[in-house]
Amino acid sequence: MGGEGKVYTLAEVSQHNNAKDCWLIIEGKVYDVTKFLENHPGGDEVLLSATGKDASDDFEDVGHSSSARAMMDEFYVGDVDTSTIPTKTKYTPPKQPHYEQDKTSDFVIKLLQFLVPLLILGLAFGVRFYTKSPA
Repeated sequence: MGGEGKVYTLAEVSQHNNAKDCWLIIEGKVYDVTKFLENHPGGDEVLLSATGKDASDDFEDVGHSSSARAMMDEFYVGDVDTSTIPTKTKYTPPKQPHYEQDKTSDFVIKLLQFLVPLLILGLAFGVRFYTKSPA
């Protein structure tokens, strides 16, 4: 393992991304969890999928117990140079086309041009049916 207190870049930590050599970044600290892969309650794939990035959110989302947090100390190998971790980008929704009310009124007019004749035709058949005297 690396020396205590050593500072690693994201690129250096990212090289440790397989079942024989697995390092994670959590809250700015680097952990070599290779020996823990088999014992991790969520399975080794969970840990392996968190390599090569800041896994802090993944770790916090699960809600680990205090004993799990205490266990992390034995896997600590150093800190990460936070300037090498890309900043999180804020989600910006895609631009929506501008709502044009004029087009909506065109749609309503076309809809009425279709429905009004059908309504008149329906009324005409209805009146004819009810006014027909039984012979």
